[in-house]
Amino acid sequence: MGPRPTGRYRGGVDAIETSPRSPFPALFNFRDVGGYTGPDGRTVRRGRLYRSDSLHRIDETDREAFTALGIRTVIDLRRPEEVARAGRVPAYDGLTYRHIHPEHQSWAEVRYDPEQSLARWLADRYAALAQTGTAGLAEAVGLIADSANAPVVVHCVAGKDRTGIVCALTLAVLGVADDDITADYALSTEASERFSAWVAATTPAAKELPPPFLASPAEAMALFLTELREGYGSVEGYLRHAGVTDAQLAGLREHLLD
Repeated sequence: MGPRPTGRYRGGVDAIETSPRSPFPALFNFRDVGGYTGPDGRTVRRGRLYRSDSLHRIDETDREAFTALGIRTVIDLRRPEEVARAGRVPAYDGLTYRHIHPEHQSWAEVRYDPEQSLARWLADRYAALAQTGTAGLAEAVGLIADSANAPVVVHCVAGKDRTGIVCALTLAVLGVADDDITADYALSTEASERFSAWVAATTPAAKELPPPFLASPAEAMALFLTELREGYGSVEGYLRHAGVTDAQLAGLREHLLD
């Protein structure tokens, strides 16, 4: 099984602890995607692919820690208006910033009924994104596949949905078991709780976010992956449909698996 979070919120901004995997106090969902077991006992290499919530909160005090990770490429999956509103990762020497927006319907246009299954609602949103955002998802996976771009960090706003899909697709094609993929996805729930606590402590007037924006039930990702395979035969089949090439798929396995 993959890594588990250790941070806990105990009340108040000063008591918000981040996971030891994240050297950035202002980020709540930054972590290494490596360490999971793939085929034939091979493991996903650490220090090659990271996932995160929005990196715009990194400040000058984080420069040393960020530089120490050696990250070469940032893949920002946010909508253009989200980037314009919050800003982007600060520019660092040797860092390439790539903004990719997988086209998808705004969640505000799809009402969530608290009486329905949250996992089902999220899985439906992910399926819709996979249908309309194929070009963007393929571009993101293709960038991850190129070893020259590594280490890579991929992020959106919360780092759980768009980022979760890209990381799940990547791990699945590397041969990581669904139980580990869904467990990694589910780690974002605790990260969202820390983020929500930070917002409440720093912006008391802010409205509480609805459940779909905070929760990452493992069942949602399990449903998404199962139904994606039903539609395309395999995750690899979907990625080929989206435009990921044979060379890119081979590149993923070559540089991300020990």
